Amino acid sequence: MTNYETELNPQQLEAVQHTNGPLLIIAGAGSGKTRVLTYRIAHLLETVAAPTEILAITFTNKAAREMRERVESLVGSTAGMWISTFHSACVRMLRRNGQLVNCLPGFSIYDDQDQLLVIRACLKELDLDDKKYHPRAVLSAISKAKNMLQGPEEFGSEAKELYSRRVAEVYKLYAAKLRTNNALDFDDLLAKAVELLETQPQVLSYYQNRFKYIHVDEYQDTNHAQYRWVNLLARAHRNICVVGDDDQSIYLFRGADVGNILDFEKDYPEAKVIKLEQNYRSTGNILGAANSVIANNSRRKVKELWTAAGQGEKIQVYNAGDERDEANFIVREITGGARPLGDYAILFRTRAQSRALEDAFIKAGLPYQLIGGLPFYGRKEIKDMLAYLKILANPLDGVSLARIINEPRRGIGERTVSRLLAYAEDRGMAPVASLAAAAKDIGGRTGTCLGEFAHMLADLDGIASESAVTITLQEIMHKTGYVAALNAEESIEAQSRLENLQELLTVTEEFDRRVGGDLGLFLEEVSLVADVDSMAAGAEGATLITLHSAKGLEFPAVFMVGMEEGLFPHSRSLDSEEELNEERRLCYVGMTRAREELSLVWARTRHIFGRLEACRPSRFLREISEKYLDYLNGSPSQIKMWAPISQPPKSAAAKVKYVVGMVVEHSKWGQGRVIETSVLGDQPVILVEFSGGDRRRLMADFAPLTVVEG
Repeated sequence: MTNYETELNPQQLEAVQHTNGPLLIIAGAGSGKTRVLTYRIAHLLETVAAPTEILAITFTNKAAREMRERVESLVGSTAGMWISTFHSACVRMLRRNGQLVNCLPGFSIYDDQDQLLVIRACLKELDLDDKKYHPRAVLSAISKAKNMLQGPEEFGSEAKELYSRRVAEVYKLYAAKLRTNNALDFDDLLAKAVELLETQPQVLSYYQNRFKYIHVDEYQDTNHAQYRWVNLLARAHRNICVVGDDDQSIYLFRGADVGNILDFEKDYPEAKVIKLEQNYRSTGNILGAANSVIANNSRRKVKELWTAAGQGEKIQVYNAGDERDEANFIVREITGGARPLGDYAILFRTRAQSRALEDAFIKAGLPYQLIGGLPFYGRKEIKDMLAYLKILANPLDGVSLARIINEPRRGIGERTVSRLLAYAEDRGMAPVASLAAAAKDIGGRTGTCLGEFAHMLADLDGIASESAVTITLQEIMHKTGYVAALNAEESIEAQSRLENLQELLTVTEEFDRRVGGDLGLFLEEVSLVADVDSMAAGAEGATLITLHSAKGLEFPAVFMVGMEEGLFPHSRSLDSEEELNEERRLCYVGMTRAREELSLVWARTRHIFGRLEACRPSRFLREISEKYLDYLNGSPSQIKMWAPISQPPKSAAAKVKYVVGMVVEHSKWGQGRVIETSVLGDQPVILVEFSGGDRRRLMADFAPLTVVEG
């Protein structure tokens, strides 16, 4: 029997021991919410619940693993419990009952890049200009509709202007193509699971009676589909425990609705509400500053984080000249500090801000890890290998087939792929199953290539049916000639890709040891991996990470950079109170990632799209009480009064210092002649024709040119 009284504070203990009825736990940053959830599950098992009656939902695989490990350390086993992400839980439901809502067994899960391929195909088929209807924007609109549980017809009926009506057409065709490929995207996993529960009473009853005790972590980040799914399951017994912090709701752009947690008591009037306000992470000065910022938001549940750990050091504020000075300041602080390099994290609002930081780290010879760059599973060679595995698991997956049918090159072009897919569709066949017949019908050299490819896939299918994932993957790499093609390149890039493929084999070996050789389960697990899940634990080097990706993490020392109006808060939020409140919550999240040291940095000027812009300090700096701050340079009044900052000198009123006919020399392209001058905004631009007729349009103030003549 666990001795909860000695290990939990009074509020945590009260939450753990509340076993019946709805429970809302408002858990401030660093207040021990994971400990409360895991101890609560252990207490339920010791008192009223069987393992199979417990459902615990998190947002990331990393959080699910951590929760499972903590529960196992308390009760010995998690067998029978569902401790998983929303998407993983929905996949389990659909694998078991998906045929009731037209999801055939073995369906593929399409990631972002797969979805974009389908969207582009839809745009082409509908003869829509992808410059006007940008694929990613169209996909975002469809994703938002799915998160609101709007199908193509409902979305189309509400579309008024031309753009929305065209997106509705794409949505309808996109949904049809996914059905043809027996595929679901991430949004479908939730939408289809909700449809399953809403349209199949026997399935809903089964899961309601099974999951008598439901737990949802990070409830403030749920969207409408997730909200519906959870509350359908909780409707029968109403033993639902949600944990979250409205002050840390930062995913509005993904469809998260902070109203779900703010209105929990409207959904469950009998709910018990417990606030966890004692912070076990940060010092008093950091918490005081964070509290003073978030207090400026209007619609929130009032709470005041406190700590017994002491006030600690004041928060440093540094006023940089520009982004290079900002980066160099951080390098100086890190190299002059006594901490290990891995203690430091640099948080920024947009990914583009990482460039100057990376340059400074590389120049100083300091190792770092950039989180949120191109993820491992987004690299071409990895996606190619996963596509091979997907078509072995799901022969209906025409998108994956189209991706690898000519990877490596084997003489099968796009026109042949289109003919093949049309051939399969006309005959109601799976694309893979139609390969051999289509090869005979097409004939010639292309038909021979298709036939050889069909024979190879048949061999691989036989291997996959009786082998562990690692063996199947090794055979794919060699039978397809993929590894041989990379070896033949003899380039650094090819060597890097080969190393990535070896790392993928490490992943499959770990999976085979842990789970077994089930290819379908492996593809599900890989499909649900998030960028931040791949962050190396205890990695050497400082961490460079966006504020959004940093949520859920903590570091001994944190630098928050780019604290400027228009950058943070972002310019897109300045005309919307809802979005500005979210930016403030994002600031609060960033500040509370720091355990012992926090530095806030803003720049007087910053290069934006090649132009040097004057900057004003962020309003969030103004909202922090001065008693928590230590100004390394500048003054409080400069921030508090938003003092005007002198504009940087413009390019001599856009006067072009080069003239037509002038001969110039470029460090890379050699000599050339200026053939045109112009102005873009207030920046001078020149068009130079170099030897061989190569023309380059250059920003005159920044191009490395030397005047040779004229």
